[in-house]
Amino acid sequence: MKKILFTSLLALSILSCSENKSRQAPAVENAVDNAEFSVSSSIRKNTYSRNGNLVHEIYQELIKNDKILQDLDKKIEAIDQEAEAAITEYDDVIRKSETYYNDATALSNSVTDSITKKQIKAEIKTSSDQYNIKTRAIRDLITKIRANRVTLHDQYIVFKIRKTLPEIEKYQNAHPLKTDSLTQFINKQNKLLEELKKLK
Repeated sequence: MKKILFTSLLALSILSCSENKSRQAPAVENAVDNAEFSVSSSIRKNTYSRNGNLVHEIYQELIKNDKILQDLDKKIEAIDQEAEAAITEYDDVIRKSETYYNDATALSNSVTDSITKKQIKAEIKTSSDQYNIKTRAIRDLITKIRANRVTLHDQYIVFKIRKTLPEIEKYQNAHPLKTDSLTQFINKQNKLLEELKKLK
């Protein structure tokens, strides 16, 4: 009978403790907590995107209910894909031409007659130089597109960080860290240390 009574009292005390804890720590709705939840669930599913970066995760939480940010994200992604497609189209032709001239030069080295070798090397160089002049403007534009692409990427990262900084600060304010429990624990450690010293 005493065992049953003791078990019942123990269960009641555990329940009351857990109720007090839940009253003391109300759930706070914010982008950081939501992002952390999506992070943990993503890890469980092994589909955690963007290398597990919390800035990206918080930003994704922010854009869920923000049409302007959603549209901006789509525009950034679209222009990045367009840049890749535009560069690839021209790059393929230029790279193939460069490969041809390199291969032709390498092959011309196998020509045994020195005069003929000199002549064919000169012809290859003339054609290569003419092509370089012809495509100089294209190359400059491709360089500019690449530079703009990097700048857009950098600025979007900066934008995301600036957008999410207030969210992490909100999270910090919602989860204030107090010294009380740590001080109590240190006191407990010190008490045990004192006991050990006395036992020597």
